[in-house]
Amino acid sequence: MLQDLLERFLAGDGGPAADQVGLGMLLAEVHNQSRERLNQALRPLGLNVRGFAMLLALPMYGPVSQRELMDRTGIEKSAMVRLIDELEEGGLVSRQRAPQDRRAYCIVLTPHGEQTLARARQATEQVGGHLFGWLTDPERRQLVDLLRGVAERAAPSGPRLLGRVS
Repeated sequence: MLQDLLERFLAGDGGPAADQVGLGMLLAEVHNQSRERLNQALRPLGLNVRGFAMLLALPMYGPVSQRELMDRTGIEKSAMVRLIDELEEGGLVSRQRAPQDRRAYCIVLTPHGEQTLARARQATEQVGGHLFGWLTDPERRQLVDLLRGVAERAAPSGPRLLGRVS
């Protein structure tokens, strides 16, 4: 039934307002389905999309404090604590004293975390290839630009996302 309603909205049966709702519903459906596919691929590794994103982010930022991770990722404090706790319990990250401030801790990948990250990259590349491999490079860049534009306009505080991919 939801699929029928979505198709009717996108066909213009309900006018411009329904078309806008239909586009939002389509974006949500794509998000939900792609996230579930990624979670299925990551589950055997003891990960989900959020944990995988954090494992990907850590090498990009180097040894980094939990506070800095919160600032860079926009994840709220209690959610970040839970996420890091889960990753630490899985042996994927560790909290180590920050050399510049002994009161602070840096979050670092463990050797097991590095191995898991490598396997997770392979698993998600297969899913990503299935989802996006049919797009040409220019189509992919256009899709990213279009989605960024929508995200910027949907943000409560107005445009604030990363620059365009070209």
